[in-house]
Amino acid sequence: MEPKPSVGRIVHYVSYGTPGGEYTSQCRAAIITEVDEYQPSDDGQFVGHLNLCVLSPDGMFFNKGVLQDKDEHRGGTWHWPERV
Repeated sequence: MEPKPSVGRIVHYVSYGTPGGEYTSQCRAAIITEVDEYQPSDDGQFVGHLNLCVLSPDGMFFNKGVLQDKDEHRGGTWHWPERV
């Protein structure tokens, strides 16, 4: 079972990249600033949105209503950091 998201935890936010491919989609560190509509599913997994403060080499920005993507890591989503 995955951990429950809470304010102050670190997650990865996946950037979109640029349409022309000049910049690729990248994982960026993000801090959870709000957990919106937390609802555990039947299997105990997180269902809902997070509000994030995303940290990137060019600065930081705030993003609301970010959905989790456990498998594909699509742009504009968050996931728990991989263990290394």
